[in-house]
Amino acid sequence: MVRSQPPGAAADDEAQFVAFVHARRAALVHSASLMTGDVHLAQDLVQEALIKLADRWGAVTRGAEYAYVRRTLYRDWVSRWRRQRRERLAEDPAPAGDRRHEGRQDPVADWEAGAAVRQALAQLPERQRAVIVLRYYEDMSEHGIAELLGISPGTVKSQASAAMQTLRRIVPELEGLSTGKGEAR
Repeated sequence: MVRSQPPGAAADDEAQFVAFVHARRAALVHSASLMTGDVHLAQDLVQEALIKLADRWGAVTRGAEYAYVRRTLYRDWVSRWRRQRRERLAEDPAPAGDRRHEGRQDPVADWEAGAAVRQALAQLPERQRAVIVLRYYEDMSEHGIAELLGISPGTVKSQASAAMQTLRRIVPELEGLSTGKGEAR
């Protein structure tokens, strides 16, 4: 039995989906670029996640769409790197126009200033890179990351610690940064 929708409901759903994609796509691509180290792969992953969201648009609770597509994006990425398990060359992700650049004097200078960190991120193993991006770019909790990546919270902590140690070795300017627990390492 097919549920009947009121007249115009399908058009409303489509308009809401299109508005969601326009509002969130750049941030999703930027986040995925940081995680994958490859802009083109990031765009593919975002496209696949948005297609999955479109298929389930009517069933996803309004207000939870972004969480749904992010979770899909990261799970697809984890599945992909688990299958591949090999190193790849990475390119610098292009700025995706996220809101963190609003109000700054020179977004290009900010982008250039972050090049060392992006290059260092690209040198991390994929799981460590995923943990760092989710923790410090997406501001997710250790438990949230563990659930999303299908690993234990202890593994999240050890991967984050190892990644930060490597990042601080590669980019000495990170040495004085806070770990997020009120202490600097």
